[in-house]
Amino acid sequence: MRPPRHNLPPDRESPAEILAPEEHDLASLDARSLVAMAEGTSVHIDQAAPTRKRWVLPLRLAVSGVMLLVLYLRIPEFSWHDLVPDWSATTALWAAAAVIATVIAVALSAARWQRVLHGLGVAIPLGLLLPITFAGQFVSNVLPTTIGGDVLRVTRLGRHTGDNAGAFASVSLERLTGWLVLPLISWTGFALDASLRDLGRATSVALTIGAVTLLGLIVILVAAGLPGLGGRMVAEAGWRRFLGAVHLGVGRLRRHPLDALGVVVAGAAFQLVLCGAAYAAARVAGIDSVSFTAILAFYPAVLVAQVLPLGISGLGVREGAFVLFLEPLGVQAEHAVALGLLLYLLNLIGSLVGAPAFAAGGPERSVRAPSAAAP
Repeated sequence: MRPPRHNLPPDRESPAEILAPEEHDLASLDARSLVAMAEGTSVHIDQAAPTRKRWVLPLRLAVSGVMLLVLYLRIPEFSWHDLVPDWSATTALWAAAAVIATVIAVALSAARWQRVLHGLGVAIPLGLLLPITFAGQFVSNVLPTTIGGDVLRVTRLGRHTGDNAGAFASVSLERLTGWLVLPLISWTGFALDASLRDLGRATSVALTIGAVTLLGLIVILVAAGLPGLGGRMVAEAGWRRFLGAVHLGVGRLRRHPLDALGVVVAGAAFQLVLCGAAYAAARVAGIDSVSFTAILAFYPAVLVAQVLPLGISGLGVREGAFVLFLEPLGVQAEHAVALGLLLYLLNLIGSLVGAPAFAAGGPERSVRAPSAAAP
């Protein structure tokens, strides 16, 4: 039987004209405005919102700039030359492998999303989710906006299925799987290589980030699973709406443990491919002394740290984390910074694949999304 839908209250705002790109700064647009430009639909624009949001992007850019500057000042005899790889045929092959792995990882995130949807009782073809996922990556990493591509993913999937609450729940749960898988991958790296367990602050920080991440996930799942807490948040807004979405999703996945396992497996594949991309990028940056197990141990902690809303796309945080984790392994600070910047560039390159999907718009509205078979 198909699980019941829990539709959120409809938007009470009245529609207005679509914003034209030349009339408004993309960085000042809210989520609904940006999606409206991509979808070609009408949306009401709060005239005060752009003024309130205009300072957010410059501030985050400034924070990233300050963090990079502090990192530069703290590195004695910083060599700009070490930031540029020494190109050769081998370097080019590693770079190609890193780009390919990055694109494959985005495709695997779409597969993870599909598994979440299947667990929620909605069967969506991977061919439909792939362009939506790549378009979301393009919005998150390329466009000068302070919002993420998850808003676009929810909007496009919700328009297709007619179930906005379900779309929101699926994206929320798909993101949460990373918080489960990343600590497990990190601890696996430490288990496989005993030499990584005695690196002082680098080891303790990585292990602490993993433990705090897993603990935070447990707290969210427990809170969302309580009918008196998460169940009351289904029709709310903001973080309360997120908690309500997790409540709906967890309740449905609990009834289908095999689907939940499939989500975890797909999430592990996604994160492992990202680790492979980081390993290849390390070779491009001239870092030959770091093993793949070291990447498994420390890169998940970098991925967690870089999502902190301190700067733009983790700039500054990611590079500082690599210096902390890789210096004890004999990696020069300049090379660690180069690795962080290279991974940022890889993200941009991989996200450009989603530009055509973003420009083309989302799928057409479906009268009824096909249901997944559920006992």
